[in-house]
Amino acid sequence: MSNLLVIPARYQSSRFPGKPLAYFEDYNGKKISLIEKTWQLAQNLDFFEKKIIATDDIRIKEFCESFGAEVCMTSPDLKNGSERVAETQKLLKKNYEIIVNLQGDAPLTPIWVIRELVNELKNSDYDVATPVLKCDLQSLRKLITDKKAGRIGATTVVFDRDLKALYFSKELIPYTNIDDLSKNNNFVYHHIGVYAYRSKALDSYISFYPGPLEKQEGLEQLRFLENNIDIKCVISSLKGNQFWELNNPSDIPIIERILKSNKNI
Repeated sequence: MSNLLVIPARYQSSRFPGKPLAYFEDYNGKKISLIEKTWQLAQNLDFFEKKIIATDDIRIKEFCESFGAEVCMTSPDLKNGSERVAETQKLLKKNYEIIVNLQGDAPLTPIWVIRELVNELKNSDYDVATPVLKCDLQSLRKLITDKKAGRIGATTVVFDRDLKALYFSKELIPYTNIDDLSKNNNFVYHHIGVYAYRSKALDSYISFYPGPLEKQEGLEQLRFLENNIDIKCVISSLKGNQFWELNNPSDIPIIERILKSNKNI
């Protein structure tokens, strides 16, 4: 038994078509695509036996192979990254202890966050785990600004005292009064779109139909909660770095700025 890392990448994004192939300026001033930057991140993770990009688009496949990535072609009928990861595992015809879904729009995810995620799942009774970050006041104001401007992107999460996820939303949860905000009454957690699963959880996932909450929020992880599969939230630290996901074209300059200011992640 070993670990598998899958990077699901699709071309048809409603908010940002062709997003995996979008270019931005790296910390060294050179242009690089989102998917290649994510692949570079994956190469620094030494606790996976296999790393592979999963896509249904020939443009993405050929582009990824041009920089040396291994690519798996999956069905164009899949609804989200978890379904694509599940199909990839089946196509590889091998049992893996832990499978990680590193989505192609999170190149700023620190290595230690993924390592902590794998270790947490390995040492717990959960079948699914995902990392979360407590928002500092700067990132929380950015979330609020985006919501007010109608930009849909970052996801927030609430969980119980045992860190079992209660709900994920593209809205800001829990309710936050921006006019009375301090670090002492801020309990907003930003969900990082990385998942670690056991094989049986992925097998169950693709056997379920998307539920009303998953459909309304557009969040794949809600399918687990709607079918009584618990998700462990792993509270992570950025260790002085900043984090943001690339969901909309307007996020590109934010990612560029963060890449130049972050320490080695």
